[in-house]
Amino acid sequence: MAWKKWIVGAAVGAAAICAVRAAAKPTLLAPEQALAMAKRALGGPRPIRGSWIQVAPEQYEKNGLTYTVYRGGVCRDDGDAEFFVNAYTGAVIEAKPL
Repeated sequence: MAWKKWIVGAAVGAAAICAVRAAAKPTLLAPEQALAMAKRALGGPRPIRGSWIQVAPEQYEKNGLTYTVYRGGVCRDDGDAEFFVNAYTGAVIEAKPL
C-alpha cells in the first residue's frame, strides 16, 4: 500500500513541475498583436495607410544582442518604413525607411 502512495505522490509532483515549467516559458505574441503595437508606436502625426508583417519569427542581431523578431512595414503618403518588433514584448527594435 505504501508504494501506491509513493507513485501517486511522484505523479502529482511531476505534473506540478511540468505545469510550472510551462507557465514560466515566455510565449510569442501573435503577429497581429505585434503589428498593432508597432503601428501604435510608429504612428505619430502621420497617418498609416497600409501595413504588413511576416508571420514567421526570425533572429535579428543589433548591438551584439540577438532578438527573436517579426519583420514588418508601414506605408505612408510620405514614404514607407520597415520595422523589426520583438516577438515576445512587442517593442520596436529598429525602424528604417525603405
